[in-house]
Amino acid sequence: MAKHRMAKNFMTGIISFVLIFTVVFIGVQFFTKTGLFRIPGVVYLDESLSDEEFAFFKNIFTEELDLDKDITIAARNELVMPELKNNEFLYNIYVPVTDFYNTETDITVESADELFTNCLDCPWKLIPIEELGFSQRLMKINTEYYLDDFKNGAVFRIISFDSELYEKEIEPLVAEAMKKTFPEKDTVLTLAQTGVTALSRGMNAKLYQVGDATYFAEGIKNYLSSFDLTHTSNESSFSGYAGTRNICSDRRFIDTLTAIGLDIVELTGNHNQDCGDISALETIDTYVANGIKMVGGGKTADEAAVPLEIEQKNNNITMLAYNLSTGGATYDNTPGANQYYEDVAAAQISEAKSRGDLVIVDIQYYECNAYDYTYENQTCDYAGSMAGDQIGFFRHLIDLGADVVVGTSAHQPQTFELYGNGAIYYGLGNLFFDQIWWPGTTRSLILVHHIYKDKILQTDIVPTVYGNEMQTRLMDEETSKWLLNRLANVRP
Repeated sequence: MAKHRMAKNFMTGIISFVLIFTVVFIGVQFFTKTGLFRIPGVVYLDESLSDEEFAFFKNIFTEELDLDKDITIAARNELVMPELKNNEFLYNIYVPVTDFYNTETDITVESADELFTNCLDCPWKLIPIEELGFSQRLMKINTEYYLDDFKNGAVFRIISFDSELYEKEIEPLVAEAMKKTFPEKDTVLTLAQTGVTALSRGMNAKLYQVGDATYFAEGIKNYLSSFDLTHTSNESSFSGYAGTRNICSDRRFIDTLTAIGLDIVELTGNHNQDCGDISALETIDTYVANGIKMVGGGKTADEAAVPLEIEQKNNNITMLAYNLSTGGATYDNTPGANQYYEDVAAAQISEAKSRGDLVIVDIQYYECNAYDYTYENQTCDYAGSMAGDQIGFFRHLIDLGADVVVGTSAHQPQTFELYGNGAIYYGLGNLFFDQIWWPGTTRSLILVHHIYKDKILQTDIVPTVYGNEMQTRLMDEETSKWLLNRLANVRP
């Protein structure tokens, strides 16, 4: 009897061992990577993926790759940058662009997908953000401009990875490949360039009435102070001799400049010595005291010739500014503007380019005088309307290597053009002055450069205007388009 029980227990043990072994063996075969009967995870590439994306992910999820769980990879388009989940990535940003000279800059759509449809008659196209450059005009989407906040005004391409084992199995495979950098507020430098500022004559008279120099900036200060850097070309020095008939500024006018957040003052103008060297020297000290950098002028000829080098937000910019045949230049140890010399300019541009800097050259050129009391005189719209060969000279600076050339002497806005590897803005007009009698001299252009990785992503051309009250303000949209079309139509 005992032997029978022992035999029975032995057989039971054998059977149990076989059953456990069989279960474990089958489990191993079905549920481990080395199992004979295991079904590996499948990679599903959703039809929402483009051909480029399909190929991109096929290179990551190769046939040799063995996954434990299925994964579905899909894409979607958003008009607003969403908060990404842990299994989502921003694959790319697409922006609409049109011709550089086109002033129709807004597209209205109901969904992001509409922008990916083929539109043969559309005056715009959708491009990846890395292809955006100054020679195209970035458009708005539903009135939203991408470079304003980097969260609207573009199509944001989102890729999602749906897997039960995302963090353990998928994230290690895709995290590095999906890591991309895009323009953002911390890496895009905004530089606003403005034209002639001459806080003098009639503006002195107006200041005596209103008593507060910030009055003149009231309509423009919030806009101009919103940029990382704001520039103007101030042609008049602060002086105790300021009056209603000279190009000298009441000392209180420094408040106008600080109100607009001025960071860079250009001193290439031909009137900075109108009230004498002492006033010019004291004016430079005033800029220094207010933390305002200078370019194109100084206390001596050597100081005036020093380029302004800017390093900000991982961008490197060299600003050069010269006075050409308009008076006011210094040749010695007296204050004045930086005289243009061909060999010096060529060397300075070349040196800046050798460092990889973005190079902006400002020129105080011959003034165009076409002032009369008619409603509009378009003579000064043309780049060839001044003494000398303005077109040839400005283009020559691009040929020397400048990325942007700006005329800062014109009291009326002038035309602009793409040329070679750069852009030319022949004249910006009056930001602040007392010339209220002629329509052209009450207007100016603000150039807003958006700079990323030492390159210009875009330059927005923003018109301004002032009236008898001498308070500069942004021009309304309809008039802006009219003026920009008028200037673009007479480009060389």
